Parts: sequence; C-alpha cells; structure tokens
Amino acid sequence: MSDFITAVLAVGVVLGFMILIHEFGHYAAAKLLGVRVEVFSIGFGKRLLGFRRGETDYRIAAIPLGGYVKMSGENPMDEHSDDPGEFMNHPRWHRFIIAIAGPAMNILLAIGLLTAVYMVHYEYATYLDQPVVIDVVRSGSAAAQAGILPGDRIVRVDDIQNPTWEQLQPKEWLSPNQPLSVTIKRGDQLLDKTVVPTAVTSSEVGSAGWYPNAPVIVGKLDKEMPAARAGMQEGDRIVAMDGQPLPSIENMIEKLQEVKDQPIDLTVVRNGATMHYHMQAVLSPTEDPKEKRYRLGFVNKGETKVTRLPFGQALTLSLSENRRDSLMILELAKKIGQRKISMKAVSGPIGIAQDAGYAAQQKGWTPLMELTSAISLNLGIFNLLPIPILDGGVIMLLLIEGLMRRDINIRVKERIYQTAFVFLVLFAVVVIFNDLMKTLPGLAQRLP
Repeated sequence: MSDFITAVLAVGVVLGFMILIHEFGHYAAAKLLGVRVEVFSIGFGKRLLGFRRGETDYRIAAIPLGGYVKMSGENPMDEHSDDPGEFMNHPRWHRFIIAIAGPAMNILLAIGLLTAVYMVHYEYATYLDQPVVIDVVRSGSAAAQAGILPGDRIVRVDDIQNPTWEQLQPKEWLSPNQPLSVTIKRGDQLLDKTVVPTAVTSSEVGSAGWYPNAPVIVGKLDKEMPAARAGMQEGDRIVAMDGQPLPSIENMIEKLQEVKDQPIDLTVVRNGATMHYHMQAVLSPTEDPKEKRYRLGFVNKGETKVTRLPFGQALTLSLSENRRDSLMILELAKKIGQRKISMKAVSGPIGIAQDAGYAAQQKGWTPLMELTSAISLNLGIFNLLPIPILDGGVIMLLLIEGLMRRDINIRVKERIYQTAFVFLVLFAVVVIFNDLMKTLPGLAQRLP
C-alpha cells in the first residue's frame, strides 16, 4: 500500500507540475500579447479552490487530468465583439505564438531539467556508446534465425553506419515484425542480413535477441520474489552461480531455465565484500504476457559510470538527447498511425504512475527529475501533433487559414473539433485499457 501511495503522490506532483508549466506558457504569451485570460485552471470540472486576481480566476478543479487557460473569445463558435482583449481579434501570428508557447515551455523544461541533472549526477550504461559487438544471441531468436553469431559486429543497420548500441536499440524496439537490414562484420567478411525483430513484452516492442556484454548487476527488485526475500539489494553484482562464473545476464537466464526450481547458490559482491545467497527460482510471468520463465525477481541494471558534467557539456548532451528522443517519439507516432507498431507501446497514467513511484523511491532527487524531463518532452511533442483541440491542431488550422487568407467556415471548424474530441476520448480509453492489461496479470484472460 505504501508503494501505491508513493506512486499516486509522485505522479500527482509530476503531472501537476507539467500541466502548470504548460499552461503557464499559454498564459504568459496571452498576457504579453494583450489577450484577456479569464481562467487559469489545474484540472477540469468543478472548481474546488482558488482565488481571483484582476481579470483572471486561478483555480484547482475536481478532475486532475490536465488543465487549461480560458481566454476571452477563444472559442470560434461563440459570439464575438470588437473587444481588443478577445483572442480571435488578434492577428494569426499572435494566436500562433500563444498556441505554441505551452509545448515550447515543456520542451525547454525537459532540456533544463536534464542539464541540471547531468551537472549533478550523470550516470550511463557503459556499453551504450560502444560499437555493436554481439556478445550473446538468444537461441531461437530473430537474430539466431538470421544467422547472427556471437562476436559479429554490426557495421550498418538500415541507414546508420557503424551504429552504437544507443543507436541500434531504438531501431530494434520500433520495428516489431518488420525487417531490419543489417550488415555484419565477421572476421574479414562483410555479410548482409535481414533481421525481423519479434514483438515482445506487454508493450509489443521489437526484440532481435542479440545482446551486449552485460554483467549481472541487480537493479529494480520485486519485493515478493526470491531475490528480495533473500536479502539481495540494488547494486549487488552477481559474479557466479553454483560456483560457475556468470559472464552476462543472458547466461544467467539460460542457466535458471535449466535448473528450474532447484536450489541455487549465488556469489555476490557488494561494496567490495563477497557474500553468498541461497534461493530457488520461481516460474512466473515476465514482461511478455505470452512467456513464463524461472526468475529470481530483479531487473538487470548493467554496469554504469557516474560522473558530473560542466554546464556546457551538460547542456550540449541534454540538447542532443532531447533531440534524439523527440525524433523517436515522432517515429513512434508515425508507426502507430501506419499500424506498424501496437498502441500498447504507449504508456498512460497508470504506467506513468508506476515509473514515478519507482523513481521517487530511489536515492536522491535525480531519478525523479530525469523522469520528469522525459514526461515533459513527451507532453510537449504530443501537444504539437496536428490534431485539432491540441495545440498542434490549432497551429495547423492557423497555417491553413494563413495560406487561404481567410478563416475556415465556423460550421466546418465545429465538425473538426467534435471529431477530434471523439478521437482523443477514444485514444485515452485505449491507452488506459492497455495500461490495465499490462498492470494486472491475467486480466485479459478473465475478460469475456
């Protein structure tokens, strides 16, 4: 129950802050350009509390699923006067700035937060910026079927030459059941291969079944599983199982399937001290609802390096990573629209709450700030999608009207907004339903 409360509080604070920043962008731009703001609300529905200052009612409302800024005359279906404080009486470039200000604030916040985090605590997996040299190929995987072998180096994937693991993984994740063209170097040979990643986990993202050298270092623990119950802790390095060295997490997974529920002895190094743990793996669901396997109940953290970056390097890296993640979000949206990737790849409020709860339980404030940065970027990019009602839709209609040099017919706009509203409601229902399917094991099987 404490984890649930932590998750609820964490997601409430994070999403509340994101909405506040987003709506403040619209509010500040409107005020700057002389548009009268009638309401600044966190949440929708009935007003719970707030205060009025000048012409604006600042409020917190009953339904905490967003927020809004209500400007005078912004609804094109309402009656309008010649009042210069009304939104529709301002030139289109004013309305464009007001519309784009909200998403822009979210994107700027994402960049700023990540810069601040990297100046204090920059932690990264050591293998990510390394060339893609395959250490393990899972038996029966897409990579195995394509003839990829341990020791092969991927020198091209689609249009990327000499990729790093950091460049390869998004390509793999966003290509479930879709061919990836790769060139591998094996000795002195260059071989062209086609790999079709399998859709795995409840999110149905792609996995080719190739892995880097990844030492077994305990990450997030499941409190109800054997590892946590035996007393293992996050950061423990597992160096041997039943006296045999463990070169990688994949090697450990294979060994657990061989011994099944037989007792095992793990040799663990913690803060330079060696200790032993005895436990039995249990057959349990994985992130892939179609697969059960013998598990100890932890996520492999992998080997990481920790440092601090000066401001200039931190800002440069933050800009680079936010640009990369923005392109990945747009690629995801494009592939969902093309039905090349499942809607299950999108996390809704339940998935965000789980991530926020876990981040809030970590040491220090940087994990939660990193997550807040990622959510802020996602919110900013999502609101820029050309869907009417969203900011991107408002911008799209303004651009169309600018090209036409006249306003779109009011009735046409009304139908566009009604259709967009229905689409967004259906989208939200699907996302929340998928969240429930991923969160509650076996729910799908219990549904009629």
